[in-house]
Amino acid sequence: MPETGRVVVAGASGLIGRALVDSLRADGVAVTTLVRRPAATPDEVEWLTDATPLDPDVLAGADAVVGLNGASIGRFPWSASYRSTLLWSRITPTRTLAAAVRALGADAPHFISSSAVGYYGSVPGRRLSETAPRGDGFLADVCGEWEAATAAAGPDARITLLRTAPVVHRQGVLKPLLLLTRAGISGPLGRGTQVWPWISLDDEVAGIRHVIDRGLLGAVNLSGPTRATANDLGFALARRMNRPYAVRTPLWAVRLLLGREATDALLASDADVVPEVLERSGFRFRHATVQDAVAAAVPAG
Repeated sequence: MPETGRVVVAGASGLIGRALVDSLRADGVAVTTLVRRPAATPDEVEWLTDATPLDPDVLAGADAVVGLNGASIGRFPWSASYRSTLLWSRITPTRTLAAAVRALGADAPHFISSSAVGYYGSVPGRRLSETAPRGDGFLADVCGEWEAATAAAGPDARITLLRTAPVVHRQGVLKPLLLLTRAGISGPLGRGTQVWPWISLDDEVAGIRHVIDRGLLGAVNLSGPTRATANDLGFALARRMNRPYAVRTPLWAVRLLLGREATDALLASDADVVPEVLERSGFRFRHATVQDAVAAAVPAG
């Protein structure tokens, strides 16, 4: 992207959003952030604080608009109320961005909308590229509605769906695992051989920028290039922190603590998600294995 470019980012206060904004600005790209509070600087725009639509002029002239909104799936339990929050916090911002994109017609920026690998559900024994169908379960349904919300941008809009894997970072998927590992009580969750998609924060941000720079459209899996199991991730973290990895936790116990739906969707799920579109378009991962990603995220203990 040329230094004179501009990108609009919604969800800039989250882990991925902050890192993306910092990366873009470090390279001289102008960034406008959409915030759910009164704007404090000239490069902020208030939105979603009432029913007022987003002014399409906010997006006019931008190279891309990136929507990264969504309440954390790592908050438990998933009560009926919180399940509604998980859905609303994704659908409403996406529809709002899509409406502004549609209003600009042929002059609209590239619309890059976040989604997640939860789209595929749990599919043991199968490699899941972007052409794989939507799976079953609550998260798959949320991702399906999330992606469908982009349709409000109209049939001529340039749309990319970012199906992001759990991010290997201290404030991402590692956050609860760090507590257990530091206490010396980490170990396999259930059998531990379930395949967990993953990606480093550096590669997540680089992947989004690659999508912008290459103009990639359609679904794009933002996941690491090497298959990893829950045991691979857990053992890599324990080894990095010089702690044991031996205390097996039965899934029935986790279900009692977190609820069956959340446990089965997040911890017992088995999904070998492959970044086919990224790799075919020439993307090179900085962290090719989950061990590399853990080493980048956690200081050696």
